[in-house]
Amino acid sequence: MEKLNYTEAIEKILNNFSDMVVRSGTEVKIICDRESGNYLVIFAGWNDKLRVYGVSVHIEIKDDKIWIQQDRTDTGIAEELVELGVPKTDIVLAFRSAFTRKFTEYAVS
Repeated sequence: MEKLNYTEAIEKILNNFSDMVVRSGTEVKIICDRESGNYLVIFAGWNDKLRVYGVSVHIEIKDDKIWIQQDRTDTGIAEELVELGVPKTDIVLAFRSAFTRKFTEYAVS
């Protein structure tokens, strides 16, 4: 069986965020750096005089695994990847400590 292209799977999921509205005056930006294997969803803008900026999602491909560095979504990026066919053994919940990862269904590292 041919291995799923992780880059394409990640980009497919992140492209769903392109139409997301955080609040008026704030834009959602999707950053895909295939060379370094880093993929981000950020929001940036202004709420009156207050600067609004943050990273909602940060995914990294390293050592042939998908490392979820940040996931502030309602649905959960890991579950979306599994639905696309990525095995749980190839997904690392990097936002959790190495100690607590061993208690999940996903890879430790």
